[in-house]
Amino acid sequence: MRKGDVAVYYHSVVGKEAMGLAQVDVEAYPDPTADEGDWSCVDFVPLKAFPHPVTLDMIKGSPKLKEMVLLKNSRLSVQPVTAAEFAEIEKLAKG
Repeated sequence: MRKGDVAVYYHSVVGKEAMGLAQVDVEAYPDPTADEGDWSCVDFVPLKAFPHPVTLDMIKGSPKLKEMVLLKNSRLSVQPVTAAEFAEIEKLAKG
């Protein structure tokens, strides 16, 4: 992830829903909370909250999102999103 990249902010534990958009403010650096391993983190700034959260059920129910990485490997903290998937998430967020 590069400075300026836009990301979908997703609650992966409680709620399981996309809540809004954030932007990378500081690129990857070693995670100061990691005791072992090669962990990195980035700093985000919020851009906007979605008018309506996009739930995991909504994502699963959208044919346009059937190939989304989130549905194939939900344990990844950072996942790629295609331009078409991004557009569909934003559309669903409008209600």
